[in-house]
Amino acid sequence: MSTSRSESFFAPCPRGLEALLAGELAKLGAREPRQRPGGVAFTGTWETCYRANLWSRLASRLLWRVSEFAYRSQADVYAAAMAVDWPRLFPVGNSLRVNISAQKSPLKSLDFATLRIKDAVCDRFRDALGRRPEVDRAKPDTRVHAFLEPARGELYLDTSGEPLFKRGWRSEAGEAPLRENLAAGIVMLSGWRPGEPLLDPMCGGGTLLVEAAAMARGRAPGARRHFGFEKLSGFDGALWERVRKAPGVIEPPNPTLFGSDSDEKAIAMARRNLAQAGVERWVRLERCDVLQRAAPAPEGVLIANPPYGERIGSREELAAFYPKLGDALKRNFAGWRAHLFTADLRLPKLIRLQPSRRVPLHNGGLECRLYEFRMVAGSNRG
Repeated sequence: MSTSRSESFFAPCPRGLEALLAGELAKLGAREPRQRPGGVAFTGTWETCYRANLWSRLASRLLWRVSEFAYRSQADVYAAAMAVDWPRLFPVGNSLRVNISAQKSPLKSLDFATLRIKDAVCDRFRDALGRRPEVDRAKPDTRVHAFLEPARGELYLDTSGEPLFKRGWRSEAGEAPLRENLAAGIVMLSGWRPGEPLLDPMCGGGTLLVEAAAMARGRAPGARRHFGFEKLSGFDGALWERVRKAPGVIEPPNPTLFGSDSDEKAIAMARRNLAQAGVERWVRLERCDVLQRAAPAPEGVLIANPPYGERIGSREELAAFYPKLGDALKRNFAGWRAHLFTADLRLPKLIRLQPSRRVPLHNGGLECRLYEFRMVAGSNRG
């Protein structure tokens, strides 16, 4: 398997971040990035694949396309999977998992289609080597992903292994943590740059702050973890070492980052997570209620993921809290750009502020919005 030949890849991401991801991948060497709902397709060499796994802050995975096919039945799907030379792509000793997703597929059972793809992979190994891979649904060495449309399908090998939002630093999570790649996307969408102050006044475990500090200091998000491509047959260890050791881009100014939370346990958790990520020196934490929090600078960017009733806080409690939050932002943060990420679409009305921008995003299956409020004293009142 040549590491210099151009291959086809697909990078899933949280919905709403496709345009940002396409730009990020282009900077990492991807050719012809094409946005699709929920991700970006592109072509590139294995060097591009290695670099994107190491450096992408937005992708959830990096999938290598190994087959595309037409189908009408389960038998067609089995035949397409059987046609792939799997023993050339990964060792028989690797444990295996098959995942499938579909849009308007005519097949009656995706579970059965998943089983047939697994059977085809194992049958191809048995025919070639007399042995077959073991199945491990929890921590497989190799993941095969299938995507089925109404008449066409694609088969992929996962080059990432564990999802890319698992950076390798998180020691513990709060009650409703943001995934790291979604947090990175929120920071990017805010327009924040490392030279200006950034505050998360409801920081919880500190995910937004960790991602902002890592961006500013040029820390590769995948520097502390391993990847699925390391267990594929064509893995080029020397190329990977060159990619891994290439320096990142460090922004000249030291970031000015602030975090606070009313919960003492949350502050302690954020402090541990920042230390695990190696960015604690760049973030100033304090225990403080957001409604009493003073602005740490005359102007800057406030980013917060307030509670929105899915896991924390009832709708009635939030209906009472949001107007107070709006008053606190008006009172204490004139001159700041406030960005609030929420699945509670009542927020602009209840907070009594007029958003200058609203960006549709998804947090898992939840439809969310990132609202921007430009805090100018005496204006923006809804």
